[in-house]
Amino acid sequence: MAPPRAFTEFIAEATEVLDTLGAELLVLDEQRGQEPDPDRLNAVFRAAHSLKGLAGLFGHDRIARLAHVEEDALDALRLGKVPLDDALLDTLIESLDVLQALIAEASQGTVDGPAAEQALALATRFEALAVKDVAPDLDPLDAVGLDSQVRAVLTEYEEHRLRENVKKGVALWTVRAVFSLDDFDTRLASLNAALKPLGEVVSTLPSSRPGEDASIAFDLLFGTGQGEPELRAVLGPFAATLGLLAPAQAKVAVAPRPSAPALAAVKQPRPTAPDPVVPSVVVESSSPSLRSLTQTVRVDIGRLDALMNAVGELLLTRSNIARLAEVARHAGVTPMPGLWGQELMRESRTLERKLDELQKGILEVRMVPLGQVFDKLARLVRRLVRESGKEITFDLSGGDVELDKLIVEELSDPLMHLLRNAIDHGVERPAAREQVNKPRRATVRLKARSQGNHVVLEVADDGAGMDHERIREVAIARGLVTVAQADGFDERELLNLVFLPGFSTRQQVSELSGRGVGLDVVKTNLQRLSGIIDVQTARGRGTTFTLTLPLTLAIIRALVVSVSGRSYAVPLNSVLEIVSVKSSELRTVERREVFSLRGQTLPFLRLSRVFKLPEQPLERHYVVVVGLAQQRVGLAVDALSGQQDVVTKPLSGRLRAVRGIAGATDLGDRQAVLVLDVGALMEELLRPSAAALG
Repeated sequence: MAPPRAFTEFIAEATEVLDTLGAELLVLDEQRGQEPDPDRLNAVFRAAHSLKGLAGLFGHDRIARLAHVEEDALDALRLGKVPLDDALLDTLIESLDVLQALIAEASQGTVDGPAAEQALALATRFEALAVKDVAPDLDPLDAVGLDSQVRAVLTEYEEHRLRENVKKGVALWTVRAVFSLDDFDTRLASLNAALKPLGEVVSTLPSSRPGEDASIAFDLLFGTGQGEPELRAVLGPFAATLGLLAPAQAKVAVAPRPSAPALAAVKQPRPTAPDPVVPSVVVESSSPSLRSLTQTVRVDIGRLDALMNAVGELLLTRSNIARLAEVARHAGVTPMPGLWGQELMRESRTLERKLDELQKGILEVRMVPLGQVFDKLARLVRRLVRESGKEITFDLSGGDVELDKLIVEELSDPLMHLLRNAIDHGVERPAAREQVNKPRRATVRLKARSQGNHVVLEVADDGAGMDHERIREVAIARGLVTVAQADGFDERELLNLVFLPGFSTRQQVSELSGRGVGLDVVKTNLQRLSGIIDVQTARGRGTTFTLTLPLTLAIIRALVVSVSGRSYAVPLNSVLEIVSVKSSELRTVERREVFSLRGQTLPFLRLSRVFKLPEQPLERHYVVVVGLAQQRVGLAVDALSGQQDVVTKPLSGRLRAVRGIAGATDLGDRQAVLVLDVGALMEELLRPSAAALG
């Protein structure tokens, strides 16, 4: 068994390679049916090769074995010996889940888990798919005036790419470029980048005609459909010479190679009953999680340098403060108290400034782009779409938006559940869409954007939308609300019923969404992240779920308040403003206390009642107006104690289950206070059964 640190490094490296493999396969899947990009195939091949070597190095034979046969199949593919048909592409994509499961079992120390059997079956499929065809009798390269010495040093892959260019009928050129030894590597890379948009650089070889002193020459074999003027315009800055190896000619017709019939069969979606108007909220509890297996964060060295500089200056400040403390200890009363106090204050301000820089730097290190989980979701969505038999465009944007690493990992499963529901129950089948004059192809959208100290994500579809009346009937039938309660709900309150445990309009379980958990679990997972979820729908136009989350849960700025003699910390990223409200200005609407703020009526929530504390009669209340997404609530407190940076620690035991509490923190004076979960408090107030809180 590898040492713990080495084992952790293996899990981190293997997960990163698998993420790269998944991202490249996603692009190939999106281009299904088109001629694959050779560079993309090489990237997939290199990822499989890297995973094989990594697993072999650490002694994980099952992972190495599967990666090895996958590498063989990819090698045959990039050499043109097997086609990229649906059977091979589906098997490559399926291998991602099996490899992920193998790595998960390795991280848990499992020797013979369920993934081992899946890996053996998948390896057999790869071996069958990698069966090489017999080479054609006539080699297209024989008709090309390629020097025999040059051809002798070409790799098998380079010869294959030359043949493919000949078959496409494009012209083949030689490009000779001479560079200085000082910068030939960067100049050669720039030349390749300039040529790539015009065609394919098949090979780059040191020239048989060397350059002058302190220089090096290269010969590039290049295939392109562009004319000579376009090529010379690109080569101008490099002073490269151009030679025609083979002119453009008619495209060579090549009969497609047959794939293994048993493996090439496309699985047809099973017929299902028509979707109800209201999306079901059941999802498969046994489906694999998309969470990463490692908590490792790759950090840019520049960020680490900035952190080290901040730590170095903190050490200097610490030395100065220690010196001042030593002077005060020995002198008893400082000879120059004013000067000593000024110096101490200056060092204190420096300490505060550097600590702010260190805090900011640490938070930046924890931030990762949402694209890490978006790529996995996109791969899942494409598979689910194929299984559903529907025509759906998946619109993905905002992958560059950054969030705390831990929040990103916890987001993967809730997003997966929402996307499953959108595909299975949100959008209609093509025929049903045509009957109501909608395009056959539906759209499912996942979008992320930054909004102040929060990130907002939207999962939307343009399907049938939800039926408010149907939601009401189901909630009453399942005993979630009474008829009287339902009659008093507005549209928003009716929609919020879909987040209650046990709510589902689906009478039959589908294979796609499965069984087990629903939107209540999605909502609970988001509340653990101090986030909220909102839903909007329109009949015949679709449904949108909006998720609002803080950027980080690590170090936050908080407003310290007092309620019934106890202190609480309110995260400042949720605080909009603080106002003073007289008791006489409060009124009750539908059994809830409310107040008016610049003409807008806002809910009034007494924290003393939420936490069942004795109330103090007050003629005027301090009201902390908090908001997430479009929701606004006023939290009534007794006093304000100032602002402070806090580190939230999770609670354990029975306190962990208390709604409205995110954790605890130490204010620095050895006083422990509870940190409020603003999202949970707002949900508690706004849920249909919370009218009695007012």
